[in-house]
This record gives sequence, structure tokens and C-alpha cells, in this order.
Amino acid sequence: MTFHHRRRPFAAGAALGFGALIATALGSCAVLAPDPGASPGRATVVGVVDGDTVELRVDNHAETARLLGIDTPETVKPGAPVDCYGPEASARTKELLPTGTEVRITRDVEIRDRYGRLLVYLIRDRDGLFVNRALLADGYARTLSIAPNDAHRAELARAASEARAAGLGLWGACPLATS
Repeated sequence: MTFHHRRRPFAAGAALGFGALIATALGSCAVLAPDPGASPGRATVVGVVDGDTVELRVDNHAETARLLGIDTPETVKPGAPVDCYGPEASARTKELLPTGTEVRITRDVEIRDRYGRLLVYLIRDRDGLFVNRALLADGYARTLSIAPNDAHRAELARAASEARAAGLGLWGACPLATS
């Protein structure tokens, strides 16, 4: 069986509709700064998934956000055991970002990861705490720098190095953390 497709002219209305769709999609990303040096967007914490993943309300819609530059031990990865210091890392993120916390968000080069999560650096509004760095400095996370999203790589690496040298958090509690 052969199918024959008729070519249909591209209607001006369709072009306008497509343009509006693109503008809407780009506009919804406007809450995120185009680079780490630009003015940040705003969000409210809705919940914490685990140590490096949070739920945010951004422009009145829910977003799952992955904290850039860090990796906390797993607690909710399907099919994987809970990692050493995972529950502590999740609890610390919940302490730092309780439901209702207002945050400033900035992004790096890529907006989303392969799972559709926003990729963000979070700064707590009330006191300017750089949450990604705080989790490293207190030993709740390791660095995870994935190019091209590495704007804060040096700062985050210093925080992790100091925590490791002091044996803080996972560095003192988990036998494999030092490898």
C-alpha cells in the first residue's frame, strides 16, 4: 500500500502560532538568569526530594530542580540502596530549605538535565546563603562538575576540599568517601 501525502501551504496563522509558542517557551525560562552573573530569578521551596534535588514553585508552577556542582549520597534512586550519609544529606537540605523558603535561583549554561529537572544554584533570600556551597562546606556532598555547567567549579571545589581535610560529614563517616 502506498500513501501519498499532499503538501499543504504553510499558513501565515500557523507561523504566528509557532512564533507565539516559541515566545511563550522562552518567556517561561525568563525567571532563570541567562548566566551566573545576571540577576537571579525567584522561587519558593515546595519540598526536598533528596540532598541535591528540590521541588520549587517558579512563576506559579511546580519545578523539580537539581542543584548544580554537587552530588549528595543517594536516598531515593530507584533500584539502588541508600548510600552512606544519604539520610543525613537529605535532612540537612530540608533544614536549609524548609517548605516556604524563598530563594534566588541562577543557572549555568544548560537549563535542564536529561530528566527534565532545572539545573540551578540556590541562594536563600533571608540571609544570602549559597546552598550548593553550604552542603559541600559542611561535608554533606561531593563536587560534581559537568561541563559546560561549571561556573562555580573552583569555589565549590575549595569548599569540598576544606570539608574533606577536616573530616566533616560524609568524609568522616563513610569509609569509601575518602577514595
